[in-house]
Amino acid sequence: MKNHTTTHTENQARLSRIEGQIKGVKRMIGDGEYCIDIITQIQAARSALQSVSKIILEKHLKHCVASVIREHDEERIDQKLEEIMTTIKRMEK
Repeated sequence: MKNHTTTHTENQARLSRIEGQIKGVKRMIGDGEYCIDIITQIQAARSALQSVSKIILEKHLKHCVASVIREHDEERIDQKLEEIMTTIKRMEK
């Protein structure tokens, strides 16, 4: 299992690529490129961001939530579960 720092370091690299995609979209708009091509690039960036979000959520479940479960703290477990449900609902929008 990867540790917290490794996952965030890997996500920094992913986010740098996404940043490049966004700069490319901005350039495309500035250059007046074909609208469908711009939309395609926006969707690719959006998908990449969703992927990073899912990776971070998985890390949170495996580390933060699992830690609370091991502690058998019912109140904190309920809080974490509610937090996760709220996050998943936001991700679905």
